[in-house]
Amino acid sequence: MEDRILGLHHITAIASGAKRNFDFYTRVLGLRLIKKTVNFDDPYTYHLYYGDKTGSAGTILTFFPWESIQTGRRGSRQATEIGYSVPESSFDFWLKRFEANNILYNKVSEKFGESYLTFLDPDGLKFELTVSKNQDNRQPWETDEISAENATKGFHHITITTNKLQPTADVLINIFGYQLLQSSVNRYRFVTDAVPNANIVDLVEIPGEGIGQVAGGSVHHVAFRVKDDQVLMKFRAKIEAAGLNITEKIDRNYFYSLYFREPGGVLFEIASENPGFAIDETVELMGSSLKLPEQYENKREEIVGHLPVLD
Repeated sequence: MEDRILGLHHITAIASGAKRNFDFYTRVLGLRLIKKTVNFDDPYTYHLYYGDKTGSAGTILTFFPWESIQTGRRGSRQATEIGYSVPESSFDFWLKRFEANNILYNKVSEKFGESYLTFLDPDGLKFELTVSKNQDNRQPWETDEISAENATKGFHHITITTNKLQPTADVLINIFGYQLLQSSVNRYRFVTDAVPNANIVDLVEIPGEGIGQVAGGSVHHVAFRVKDDQVLMKFRAKIEAAGLNITEKIDRNYFYSLYFREPGGVLFEIASENPGFAIDETVELMGSSLKLPEQYENKREEIVGHLPVLD
């Protein structure tokens, strides 16, 4: 069990403004800012992490907010929808909240026997709030405005749009240990039983769909979870043996990572649970101060001067 992919670890997307992003995800959506750091490759840009109280794997949504980036375009070779699990009977609350905050949304619909509510964030990133058929006992982060009866619990699924189903499905099945659960028209739902939640990947096959553009309002990459960096390296060997190009192990301070592009074109990451987000802040103080990778500490004053003020 411990040597398996344990569902989703985090999802990273791109935003066009740090302050607007922070306000939307902490205030409107009610997530906790669990880590405020910078992009390893661009230290004058934030890397913001949102999640539950402790930053549990399967709840972590992260952003690179580039202030003037152009808007992306949904299409093939992309992760195109992020699904959050919400409690039953919470849709009335969310519909009123979206109305009050001028959030674009669609009417409640159903797929695979589950009700869902689609909405867009301020950059056009597409989300679905889903009432899961399976019991979700994860404890949500609560705010003054959003109680546990309505709050998001973490990821339900990620949707990938592809021109050709099978190559991506082969990675999910043969390397990651997922199985096809069911399908409807051109949507195929894959699930792992290694964990009870954040364990679904939907593949939508559209042969003639144009390639999307990853920019503002787009998912940058999808990260899958493993127990530790020893298991991580076992998956590196499996992926390399499958003929796919994969990076060396990278230390991201809060987890270790490998990156590869699956045959359908989406950037996949495998991320370890260790060492976790409490390595440089207590749980109570998570997200309260700017945490810099060690190589940038000597530039802290300069970096802080470039970063927008969030609160």
